[in-house]
Amino acid sequence: MGFLSAKRGRFGLALVLATGLAACSSTDPSELAFEEIPAEKLYAEGLVAMETGDAKEAKKKFEELDRQHPYSNYARKSMMLTAYTHYKSGQYTECISAAKRFIALYPGDDDAPYAYYLIGQSYFKQIPDVTRDQESSERAMQAMNELIQRYPDSEYSDDARRKIRITMDQLAGKEMQIGRYYLERKEYIAAVNRFKVVVTDFQMTRQVEEGLMRLAESYLAMGITHEAQTAVAVLGHNFPQSKWYKIAYSMLNKDGLAPKVNRGSWMARLFR
Repeated sequence: MGFLSAKRGRFGLALVLATGLAACSSTDPSELAFEEIPAEKLYAEGLVAMETGDAKEAKKKFEELDRQHPYSNYARKSMMLTAYTHYKSGQYTECISAAKRFIALYPGDDDAPYAYYLIGQSYFKQIPDVTRDQESSERAMQAMNELIQRYPDSEYSDDARRKIRITMDQLAGKEMQIGRYYLERKEYIAAVNRFKVVVTDFQMTRQVEEGLMRLAESYLAMGITHEAQTAVAVLGHNFPQSKWYKIAYSMLNKDGLAPKVNRGSWMARLFR
């Protein structure tokens, strides 16, 4: 017997043995059968599971629907519901993935704005304390901005705008926290750079008042009095009732100075 003939013989024997073993190991033929469940049935069962609070079962039904009937209208609907189920269960990473997949497959669908909203909400829910890294805040703001840019009149846009304001305040708060840290260490240039970001990029947040006061404090410590005077003048003009203005004014007064705008200052140009 030649080499090829012997090889075929061994493969043939192996195939017979494998077939025999498979036949012996399967005691229930129904295990090998594929049961196709109608799309509408899987969808209805998933909805019932959602309504009864069984998120795990709902997700299972929707995922099975997507597997068995990937091109059906029910699969498209279930994909969005899967994202929502993940969101309600606190599985934000999974929600983001499901929502992004929906957008990639159905960018023009009526539910696309809601998919963007779920992405933004998932990042928003993960925003940590201001002392920690704010990547989730940045991603939440990006997602909500994208929703507003693409669908400005969407029913979710107003809430997205509100979440953007909250997120911006969080990001400004992080800059303030780092700036105060540098200020305490007498690293005044580094502190000014952080407070400058707050005053320049986050003017509409509540952090800007303290940001101007801290700028005045930092400039005074460096002996740059004209910038300190400008910071207090800008603070007093825009927020005359602010507690931070009272603190900044007293700080200048102790050094025999008064608020005064230096027209060449970057703050004067910024708040013109």
